[in-house]
Amino acid sequence: MTALPLSLDALDAGWPAFVQATQEFIARLGLTQLQLECDHVALRVNSVAAADALRLAFSRRGQVISEAKINGRPILIIKLDEPLQLGPMSVECIELPYPGDKHYPKEGWEHIELVLPSQARDCQTLAAELLARVPALTPVLAGGTDIEVKLSSPKGAGERLANPTIAFKAGPLCIKLHPHSIQAIVASEAQAQTQTQTQTELYRPG
Repeated sequence: MTALPLSLDALDAGWPAFVQATQEFIARLGLTQLQLECDHVALRVNSVAAADALRLAFSRRGQVISEAKINGRPILIIKLDEPLQLGPMSVECIELPYPGDKHYPKEGWEHIELVLPSQARDCQTLAAELLARVPALTPVLAGGTDIEVKLSSPKGAGERLANPTIAFKAGPLCIKLHPHSIQAIVASEAQAQTQTQTQTELYRPG
C-alpha cells in the first residue's frame, strides 16, 4: 500500500512536540538569553506529491513569497497570515523544499532558523561574533561535544545579501543561525530582479 502524502493536519498535530524539543535544544545551546528572532521553520518531504499537497494546503493560510532554486531544487517560502508560535517567538514564514536526491528518515518539521543580527559575510566572522556573545559554545564549535556543527553559505539565484549559516544538530533536532531573515533575503532577490529589468530596458536597442 502506498503511503499518503504528509498532511497539514499531521503537521499541526506534531507542532507542540516539535516546539518543546526545539526550545530545549535552544536552552542547551545557551541561546535563550539572546532572545533571537525565529524568522522561519523548515519542512522536509520525500515526494513531489507531498510538496504539492502542502503547497496547496498552506496557500489557504498564507502566500508564497519566493520560489528559488537552491542546490538544484525549488524551495518555497510561504508567509503565513497568522504566525506560528514557538514559545515566545512568532514564526512568520515556512520553508517548503521540493525533494532532491536525499531521502529523509522522517517527513515533517525539520529545523528552525534564528537571526543573529550581524554584518558578517562569512561563517568564520559569524562564529566569532556568536562566541563573543555565548562563550559556552566554544567546545561545541570546536567539535568537542555530541552536537554536530556545519558552516555553510547557501545562496539562491539573484540574492544580494551574504547570509552565512551555522547549523547545530543533535539527533533529529537542528537549529540554524544566520545574520539576515528570510524576508530580507527575498527582498534582496526582488531588488536584484528589478535592477536587472531596468538595465535590460535601458540597453534595449531602439
